[in-house]
Amino acid sequence: MIEESDIVPLLEPREGIPPVVNDTEGLAEAIRALAAGTGPVAVDAERASGYRYSGRAYLVQLRRAGSGTVLIDPIGLPGLGELAAALDGAEIVLHAATQDLPCLTELDFRPKVLFDTELAGRLLGYERVGLGTMVETVLGFRLEKGHSAADWSTRPLPIEWLRYAALDVELLVELRDALHQQLADAGKLEWAREEFAAILAAPPAPPRTDPWRRTSGIHRVRTLRGLAVVRELWTLRDRIAREADLAPGRVLPDAAIITAALEMPRTTKALTEISPFTNRAARRHLREWLGAITRARMMPDSQLPQPSGPGDGPPPANRWADRDPAAAARLAAARAAVAALADEHHMPTENLLQPDAVRRLTWDPPEDISEEGIAARLRELGAREWQIALTMRPLSKALIRLRTKA
Repeated sequence: MIEESDIVPLLEPREGIPPVVNDTEGLAEAIRALAAGTGPVAVDAERASGYRYSGRAYLVQLRRAGSGTVLIDPIGLPGLGELAAALDGAEIVLHAATQDLPCLTELDFRPKVLFDTELAGRLLGYERVGLGTMVETVLGFRLEKGHSAADWSTRPLPIEWLRYAALDVELLVELRDALHQQLADAGKLEWAREEFAAILAAPPAPPRTDPWRRTSGIHRVRTLRGLAVVRELWTLRDRIAREADLAPGRVLPDAAIITAALEMPRTTKALTEISPFTNRAARRHLREWLGAITRARMMPDSQLPQPSGPGDGPPPANRWADRDPAAAARLAAARAAVAALADEHHMPTENLLQPDAVRRLTWDPPEDISEEGIAARLRELGAREWQIALTMRPLSKALIRLRTKA
């Protein structure tokens, strides 16, 4: 355990802050340098979440032994496909890979071998798995994390932001090496490899059905007419935000949409009494906002949105006791079995077995609840083989015990 007094602040990259690569000649040179390096490649990407509509990468950082650190501004470049080809077969080290892989994929950078230091930390039972905390806990260095929520679409990027970005990959390979050894010592290395492969093999998330229903505070809207206002305003806001490449909340916050759905203002004056409609981004669209509310107010009943129906999975677990007490008992028993096993292996229950798989298994269990039957059902639900091997016996025992009692 590293003592607080032994932690060293990491204030500067070892080789200094490299120049930003932002043209094809610089990219070709960076590709040659990284291809000449050895071992795993640390990668990170900076987005402008909360500022821009898109999830694109505005800076990509890479570091490899023998190559040093490379900072790439991808905005004016044709993509990073040539870089990915030059690194073909190299292990790519990311922290919280599922956050960065979509924007890297947009740039045609698709890793074939992955090591996710955040997920490794979860499997090893670390309570806090942010990059800064992991580097501090495992390696004894303190990173400055003050610019993680910055607007990375800013140009030119301030020198202090570039320093922060370079430091994010400065020790990522060293962190990977330490966690790799800990996984091997704990007998969890193969589990981690299965998890990393599953991340790379996962298909893109399908588009959400009725995404407007995720507007924060929508539970306060009790009428179908009010839901129509939410839908019309959300759809208009999404179009405006997409065309301007602004985060939707910067155009109009969710709270303003909900207030308008509750109050249904009929005039511009009434609309501007809802203060967010007077901010600079929203004010220029006042006529459109009012038009959207008017459309919802005048909409025929047949076109009003209906209350959201059940999804394709089980109902919320807090309703099981009323709807199906036997299923609620199965869920409680299964959760207890998984929690005990997770404690034994020092990891969060959700990493031992996905909560959705536990819910689906216990809401609609297979007729065969032997170990083989449970294994087959978990496989259908997307559980990894290491998860199945660990959980099929305790889950089978728990469900058989309940069935026997019944």
